[in-house]
Amino acid sequence: MRSVEEICKEAKEAKYSLGILGTDEKNDIILSCADELEKNAETVVSANAIDIKNADEKGISPAMKDRLLLTRERISAIASGMRQVAALPDPIGEMIAMWTRPNGLQIGQKRVPMGVIGVIYEARPNVTADVFSLCAKTGNVTILKGGSDAIHSNKAMADIFRAVLKSKGYNENYVSLIENTDRAATTEFMKMDSYVDLLIPRGSAGLIQSVKTNATIPVIETGTGNCHIFVDESADFDMALNIIENAKTQRIGVCNAMESLVVHEKIAADFFPLLEKRLKKYDLRYFADEKAINGFKEKDVLPATDCDFGTEYLDYKMSVKTVANIDEAIAHINRYNTGHSEAIITESYANAQKFLNEIDAACVYVNASTRFTDGGEFGFGAEIGISTQKLHARGPMGLKALTSTKYIIYGNGQTRP
Repeated sequence: MRSVEEICKEAKEAKYSLGILGTDEKNDIILSCADELEKNAETVVSANAIDIKNADEKGISPAMKDRLLLTRERISAIASGMRQVAALPDPIGEMIAMWTRPNGLQIGQKRVPMGVIGVIYEARPNVTADVFSLCAKTGNVTILKGGSDAIHSNKAMADIFRAVLKSKGYNENYVSLIENTDRAATTEFMKMDSYVDLLIPRGSAGLIQSVKTNATIPVIETGTGNCHIFVDESADFDMALNIIENAKTQRIGVCNAMESLVVHEKIAADFFPLLEKRLKKYDLRYFADEKAINGFKEKDVLPATDCDFGTEYLDYKMSVKTVANIDEAIAHINRYNTGHSEAIITESYANAQKFLNEIDAACVYVNASTRFTDGGEFGFGAEIGISTQKLHARGPMGLKALTSTKYIIYGNGQTRP
């Protein structure tokens, strides 16, 4: 087993040859890896079965188990996402701007690879393929540090990708998996700033905070999602119920699932009974303020604490808040959100625009489910994460978010006076 430093050193050496590959070569790598992933689906599913068995023994939650699970269908979807990445325009080499100075110097700004991108993630083996394809397309070497829960699944996929690279005459270190699952190895990886250009954590709030605290490598924070839906007084009830059901229950363990519901008090008495009826089959637990509690019929609602309003449940639970107007709704959401995805259901153009303008989040929706915050749904093929910070990248991170720029300057003998 290679040490963490060996992996990082070899990745830095590999970045120079990957960074100069042409678009056709990079696409060939991605498409060949997608094909081999599908051909070897049974191998990956068998490896995943070991991870699932270990997860069952640990008693992990259904939501986390769903994140971990790989099936032939899911592997086909992962391969399809890789092919979509290959089909996208290559941003590397794009000239963002070019101008001429009075002294005749021509200055241009050009997109270039970051170099070596490290990703630390938990029980999401699909991340292994998503990250590799996005990084390969942008000429970036990938170092993957998955969690112990998915180690067999991640290794099976990384081995397939490395074998393809080797068979086609490329450096197999264009992608590497740190197989050591000890926490000490993760902490060591966070300090590899001599070799790694960018570090992206994907997972729980605890993981993200640990990386932010310990890393000496520049970090892009990808986020937990305390996502809200505000049902305005003008909302179409059928639309609102459909969107809430989708956003909350389609997949409870994902960061773009709705966790918090905000309802205008003028419609609360009519809306809450309909909400209870629609979601009854999911056996949801509600944590609500006093006005909301009074609006529910079955009275199986618990009083909400300040902590409840700020929780990413990843479960069949939600907080519920009633508000007197849109200003109160916006203030509540901006106080408790995590900068991920927020939505308003309304027939008022003025309120829609106010919500779009004043909500502080990476993605803000009008009359649509928060579940669309996803690289594939945005047309990126896949995503390397959903950034909830404001520096460099924000929201679903596709190809351009994985590039840097450099200035190129043409002269004809100029010297500075």
